[in-house]
Amino acid sequence: MRIAVISDVHGNLFALEAVLAAIEGDGVDVTVNCGDLLSGYVRPAETADRLMAAGLLTVAGNHERQLLTFAPDRMGMADRVAGAVISERHREWMASLPMTAEPAPGVLAFHGTPTDDLRYLLHTVEAAGGARDATVDEVAARVGDVAGWSLLLCGHTHLAGSMRLPGGPLIVNPGSVGWPAYADDVPFPHRMEAGSPQARYAIVDDASGGWEMEFRAVGYEWERAAVLAEGFGRGDVAFALRTGRVAVAA
Repeated sequence: MRIAVISDVHGNLFALEAVLAAIEGDGVDVTVNCGDLLSGYVRPAETADRLMAAGLLTVAGNHERQLLTFAPDRMGMADRVAGAVISERHREWMASLPMTAEPAPGVLAFHGTPTDDLRYLLHTVEAAGGARDATVDEVAARVGDVAGWSLLLCGHTHLAGSMRLPGGPLIVNPGSVGWPAYADDVPFPHRMEAGSPQARYAIVDDASGGWEMEFRAVGYEWERAAVLAEGFGRGDVAFALRTGRVAVAA
């Protein structure tokens, strides 16, 4: 079986269109979307329309939960921007999305970890040093009982990465389609940076008898996306969209 994996579109319609066009030539059996769909500063409502029309197997991320359950004064700006423009039809679609999905036997898709949409799986954030690659033991503890699973698909960190647990499944995070870098203060200050502005996705297949993966990076009109982010006063997001880096404060 051949699977395309996308995640963290964050309302970036231009990046999404480029990735979906690339996937059309990849000969996949199914495309899996690991959540965080609309919250961002590019085209949230149009992104919702495109994703709904595409009919991808999709799980909800933390931003879907926040958009549907948080009061506006609890939301971050990206959620508020999306919430102001999406329709009730879009909200109903988001509410229908599961936290986990099984695109094939032995394959489990989710956003952060199987039980927590806010927790990083393949990265650990420390008070000193920020984010680092997680250890095998850390990852194994976060996924819990993986008996019966040969492939785990996740997102949330916006960084492409993979790990094969000893005697267990291959874990794949495809990186972000639409937001290549960000900074956060929870649980400690850290940066997540892809290092370039391309839209990211992954291809996994079991043609060899076991799951193997390949990361893909696709060019798109990121300048158009950056200009729209600047229109919301988010020069920091525009910088991330143009460079894949977090802007350094002056």
